[in-house]
Amino acid sequence: MKNKSFLLALALVAGSLAFQNCAKDPEPTPAPAAAPTLYERVGGTKMVADPNNPGQMIETGRLTLRSVVDSAIFVIAGDTSMTRFFPVLLGEVGRGDLSGFNALSKSFTDFLCVATGSKNFTYTGLNMVDAHDPAKNNRMGEKAGNTDFNNFVTDVGVALGKNGVTDQKLIGDLVALLETTRSAVVQK
Repeated sequence: MKNKSFLLALALVAGSLAFQNCAKDPEPTPAPAAAPTLYERVGGTKMVADPNNPGQMIETGRLTLRSVVDSAIFVIAGDTSMTRFFPVLLGEVGRGDLSGFNALSKSFTDFLCVATGSKNFTYTGLNMVDAHDPAKNNRMGEKAGNTDFNNFVTDVGVALGKNGVTDQKLIGDLVALLETTRSAVVQK
């Protein structure tokens, strides 16, 4: 009987120690939060009213990118060093035909949405080499050089400012994203 009592007491002590050790186990360390994508940093997926399409909603990130793209198209159109690349588009707009402008805006916005990390959009336009080669894209006036690409990046920077994007880290990251296309865009 003494052995049974001793074994029972030993089992109770062991169980108590095991329970106390379980209670003292530290909480698991949570995984570090993933850094926000560039798309999230420009507004992300929060839905807001689309100022260009009454009654429709648009993701804030897409609205920001579309606004910058539209402004950039106008800045570039006013930049005499850049107009030679867009004779077709400028001719259309001059005649009041905005179909080419709207198509370029959608395509460039889709491209930026995908490139900045959005999962809700798809870019279906030409690859960057073909899009910027007049032999494959009759809407391009001529091939671009490094100086032309620098002018483009500067014009996009002006468009960012026109849309209230002033965070220097964000601007730097967007410029770095554009720089990833330089080798495809610069063809002379």
